[in-house]
Amino acid sequence: QVQLVESGGGLVQPGGSLRLSCGTSGIIFRLATMGWYRQAPGKQREFVAQTASGGSTNYADSVKGRFTISRDNAKNTVYLQMNSLKPEDTAIYYCTAKYGPLSPQGGSWGQGTQVTVSP
Repeated sequence: QVQLVESGGGLVQPGGSLRLSCGTSGIIFRLATMGWYRQAPGKQREFVAQTASGGSTNYADSVKGRFTISRDNAKNTVYLQMNSLKPEDTAIYYCTAKYGPLSPQGGSWGQGTQVTVSP
């Protein structure tokens, strides 16, 4: 059974930082593309960042230069370091895993962690 468990969300002021973690089980982590999506109230789920099995990374334009995705294959964990946070980053952040290209409809998903950026 595949399980993805996110942690690290919370309330932070604009300009602050948070580090999200996603621990996994039930998948061959080193072979999976790992990613983060987010969903703000009233909006569709959107792509944030991904790291492929080979270690390459890709980011949404809105987070480039501020967010960094990384993976630790020994710990079966993926991270999202978020710096210079803005109010528009407020959303539920979801971890996802898939063998192959990520998509909002496929793969395995965590339960999400809330990130709120507010003064």
